[in-house]
Amino acid sequence: MITSILIIIVNFISIEAIHAEEDIYQERMALFKKTEALTHIPWYYFAAIENYERNIKKSDDNEQTISISVPPELWFGLGNSPMIKDEKIIEFFSGKGKDGNGDHKADPEDPEDILYTMGNIILEQGQTRDDIKIALWNYYKRDLTVQTIMNTAKVFKKFQKINLTDRDFPVSTQYNYSYNNTWGDRRGFGGLRIHEGTDIFAGYGTPVKSTTYGVIEMMGWNLYGGWRIGVRDIFNIYHYYAHMSGYNDDIKVGQVVKPGDELGSVGSTGYGPPGTSGKFPPHLHYGMYKDNGYSEWSFDPYPYLKKWERMAKENK
Repeated sequence: MITSILIIIVNFISIEAIHAEEDIYQERMALFKKTEALTHIPWYYFAAIENYERNIKKSDDNEQTISISVPPELWFGLGNSPMIKDEKIIEFFSGKGKDGNGDHKADPEDPEDILYTMGNIILEQGQTRDDIKIALWNYYKRDLTVQTIMNTAKVFKKFQKINLTDRDFPVSTQYNYSYNNTWGDRRGFGGLRIHEGTDIFAGYGTPVKSTTYGVIEMMGWNLYGGWRIGVRDIFNIYHYYAHMSGYNDDIKVGQVVKPGDELGSVGSTGYGPPGTSGKFPPHLHYGMYKDNGYSEWSFDPYPYLKKWERMAKENK
């Protein structure tokens, strides 16, 4: 009896959490669409900026409806030390803060004001794609940040939604494969270094798939990785696939991909000049790198692979 009650409570809590998550995505989308109507800047750029900033925050930070943080000195103006929210005073001190909801205050904690302010910062440069790209560089002063935001905007534009949570395993689960947690192991080729990924052993030709929504950022030969592909996803994570035998014919740099899209196949290329193959058993090296807005680092993909493997098998 007690066990049944606990199961009911857990299920109820899970359903409530799902509804809460759906609600916040709907609220965000409504705000993005409203700001598009006010500024004539497509909604997916605001969604991409917000998504980028939310994913560079610490995981223990409380999730906000809109996570964009405009520096106080930029919002209020350098001379506005009391941080007065009156839009006319902010304008007098050359601040960027704008009133997006008609309450005559420019509040850096108000989601509508935040998005409208960001829209006006972009509009100082213009409304075209190139204008937006330049405006983002002027604001963030970092190429990788601009690239990530522009890529995420492409994904949101293609799928016309922001709640993109599907995942897939990087090799087809219909083939034979095996893997262990090899992240952090020592490697000797090219000098002592750590292994920045997980090796998934499979036969030549086993399909290699995108695990996530993202944009193909890199293709070609690498001395260590052989034929490899890099995908930048919408969570500020770079996914690195190496030692492939080749790519699918329709795969190209700049292409938007989704979970399950075939990228190529497993091989044993690398550890030498272009064309080198067979120096080790065929396998896919899969690495993940997180960007926090300042630097990018490798982290252990193994727990994610186990989770995505379960998801892939359940969805068969």
